Amino acid sequence: VLVDQIEQDEHGLVLCMGKGGVGKTTVAAAIAVSLARRGHAVHLTTTDPAAHLEETLHGTVEGLRVSRIDPVQATQEYRDRIIATKGKNLDDVGRANLAEDLLSPCTEEVAVFHQSSKAVSESRRQFVVIDTAPTGHTLLLLDAAGSYHRDVMRQMGDTAHLTTPLMRLQDPQQTKIILVTLAEPTPVAEARNLQADLERAGIRPWAWVINNSLAAAKPSSPFLVTRARRELPLIDDVAGHYAQRIALTPLLKDDPVGVDLLAEMAG
Repeated sequence: VLVDQIEQDEHGLVLCMGKGGVGKTTVAAAIAVSLARRGHAVHLTTTDPAAHLEETLHGTVEGLRVSRIDPVQATQEYRDRIIATKGKNLDDVGRANLAEDLLSPCTEEVAVFHQSSKAVSESRRQFVVIDTAPTGHTLLLLDAAGSYHRDVMRQMGDTAHLTTPLMRLQDPQQTKIILVTLAEPTPVAEARNLQADLERAGIRPWAWVINNSLAAAKPSSPFLVTRARRELPLIDDVAGHYAQRIALTPLLKDDPVGVDLLAEMAG
């Protein structure tokens, strides 16, 4: 299973990405719980305002730490800090231009990265699993165009040893990106588009997880068997043309809430 392969490095950054509603939070929590139960130190964090990690975990696991980054708060704190530092020696026009720059969409991504940079740096010594917001790919689109790097360099100053999120994401030794989707035409198409965005930014997703698969649940009812068969062409398409690695999580009778069900799901 994917967790076995993730565990082999004994540390690293795992990013669960995908559109809203496909189960990124659940998949991230299942990976984190499984790694922690194998005796590893794991930091599970989310940048998704809609995520409810505590409710999903519904319990604790030794070695697992959970945190959350509030993008709105992070963005405001970042803007205030830049205005107070970079803007202190500017005239009114310069400060107005800087404030306008800080309203750009990439400012939130920069701010979130600053908030998460400590957790990211921890991945050199332990596992860090990040559940990203549905809009997280905005960062990659901006990076692909080069605008993100220009913003970082302008706002932080030229720094020879600066490591941007793009640099970390491009390094497969540091980061494993997992695309989460459903065995349905629209979610698979959205995941394909996200993968194309990532690849234009020089990033190759490490694996796909097709979540809540009826085919993986191996139903016996004729009606459900028919529905399960409809998933197979989509799964074959992903496995044959898009995913380097693929895992299916079955549709479960009960929502995977709680550490026991999450560990079972990861297995």
